[in-house]
Amino acid sequence: MKYRVLGKSGIKVSEIGFGAWTIGLDWWGKKIDDDEAVRMLKRAYDLGINFFEIADMYGKGKSERLIGQAFKGMREEIVYSTKWGYDMYNAEQIGHSELPQKHDPDFLQFALKQSLERLQTDYIDVYSLHNPKMDAVRNDGLFSTLDNLVKKGTIKSHGAALGPAIGWKDEGLEAIKTRNITCLQTVYNVLEQDPGRDFIREAEHHDVGIMVRVPDASGLLTGKVNADTKFDKNDHRSFRKQEFIMEAMQKIENMKPVANSKGWNITELAIKFILSQKQISVVLPTMISIEEIEMFASLSDGNYLNTSEAAGVEQMYEKNFYVPPIAK
Repeated sequence: MKYRVLGKSGIKVSEIGFGAWTIGLDWWGKKIDDDEAVRMLKRAYDLGINFFEIADMYGKGKSERLIGQAFKGMREEIVYSTKWGYDMYNAEQIGHSELPQKHDPDFLQFALKQSLERLQTDYIDVYSLHNPKMDAVRNDGLFSTLDNLVKKGTIKSHGAALGPAIGWKDEGLEAIKTRNITCLQTVYNVLEQDPGRDFIREAEHHDVGIMVRVPDASGLLTGKVNADTKFDKNDHRSFRKQEFIMEAMQKIENMKPVANSKGWNITELAIKFILSQKQISVVLPTMISIEEIEMFASLSDGNYLNTSEAAGVEQMYEKNFYVPPIAK
């Protein structure tokens, strides 16, 4: 496992992180019981993964509790990155609908106290706003409170996690430019490079680390999803339209010569393309088994695309992965 520094925080993080939503929610086609979840967490650690990305709302605190249990007595060896901002305490979530948000100083203090208790710790390494809208990003009092919590040592740094869907370009750029954030989390993969490219460029100027979620395009880049895939209604990927999947399959075919030239499969190309960019601090694949954890961890080996090769993948994206017919 290779490691990088998370933006201006100075925190050393594994290039592959563990996104803990899969152990708190059954939104990825599999319900993981507690014993299996703890085994997955410990195997990830054994493979060198030290960065665990959580949110208080994942299973209404379940992911935080499991991580606190799995790593009790190992606090200095683990990087806890959790998120806050949804009022799960006074509202019930129905399906995948968004809960009401409370990005204000009072709720921040309340939510932080609950997360500290569930994680069995007295500090959090990275504390991020969960899917903030522009009014939250522009809330001076909120960010003053976060900066004071850093000075007190209750949190080591803070960031912003964009969503729920891909996008939020204005919010992301505003947070990078005007707030003392350590990191920004966004969707970014070879098939969906915008607005991630804008964030990466701006983050370099402000020493902000980029955390990448959905690096495998919801399973399309691992072969788990294809044109015949039928999603359960509880599966978070059901939002992917059939047209997008069909187009993506053709784009993946057009990328295979690039992967083959490196001796890689498409999954290796997808992850190594992301890790080729120095401003990206950590990649968060969706992992629902020990086998997947082992596979993704093995891809952090320092053998990535060089500058011109990465630029070539970007150019393919700009051309919508169009491959001109061979002249006869």
